[in-house]
Amino acid sequence: MRVALFALGGTISVAGGTPRLTGEQITAQVPGLDALGARIDVQDVQAVPSSGLTFTDVLDVVAAASRAVAEGAAAVVVTQGTDTLEETAFLADLVWPHAEPLVLTGAMRNSSLAGPDGPANVLAAVRVAVAPEARGLGALVAFNDQVHAARWVRKTHSTSTATFVSPNTGPLGHVVEDRVRVLTAPPRHEPLPYRPAPARLAATRVAVYTAVLDEDATLVDDLARDRQGLVVAGFGVGHVAGALAPRLGALAERIPVVLTSRTGSGSVLRATYRSPGSETDLLSRGLIDGGLLDPWKARVLLRLLLAGGAGRDEIAAAFAARG
Repeated sequence: MRVALFALGGTISVAGGTPRLTGEQITAQVPGLDALGARIDVQDVQAVPSSGLTFTDVLDVVAAASRAVAEGAAAVVVTQGTDTLEETAFLADLVWPHAEPLVLTGAMRNSSLAGPDGPANVLAAVRVAVAPEARGLGALVAFNDQVHAARWVRKTHSTSTATFVSPNTGPLGHVVEDRVRVLTAPPRHEPLPYRPAPARLAATRVAVYTAVLDEDATLVDDLARDRQGLVVAGFGVGHVAGALAPRLGALAERIPVVLTSRTGSGSVLRATYRSPGSETDLLSRGLIDGGLLDPWKARVLLRLLLAGGAGRDEIAAAFAARG
């Protein structure tokens, strides 16, 4: 069995004062990897922190991973930095067309520190990648011996090795000794048929506006200027200050505006509250219901849809299905 491993940068590739570790050096540090019976074909990609990745970089890796599967790889593992892992995993999941697993992982402690977690995470990722139970689940994140769906996983702590959690669902499963235990399998959506050209992606910009106490309502106009879409991270179940609602409604007549919650878990509502700036008010003004998607995942989906030429109705349908 062959597993294609694509190594980017990030903490997992940091080794104190030495140059970054290559993919071969990362896998060489993993005890028990040879015992899995999988041949690991390593390819080094972008040697950058995950904060420096672009949509095009991620889609290029997905395209290379897809070619690897077409050439006989049974699964794909990607190592990268954790800062944007929840976003890159979701972007990959939106377009991944194969039953073969695509598993992303990384590390919170580099190899020069006590208790580096990179080797354990790589071992878990490969275990998940070759497990029959992982087929058909799309892009996954394997971290801290847990298996998370790309759609729901979030980074929730700046330093903890248990940083990745799925607040709305919990993990899909666990790695226990040498077994991958998948406890639940979410429904799989058809991959989006979009692979926008780099120039189109670069020209498609989506802003995120986070509602805060006593904000200047004019800020949203400046934020959305020269943007093709806007995601609103509202209070609670999807609320903003009443004075902001007309501005958001006017923007929704010009560009897609998606309503999400800034809380980190839970869904925006649709018809419970009716005061100015409530979810009912905002949706009646043309905002799109983001459902359970957090603001960062909503931005990924909206930007990919816009870059692919989707219109408002198609965008609303995509959020209804995936949110």
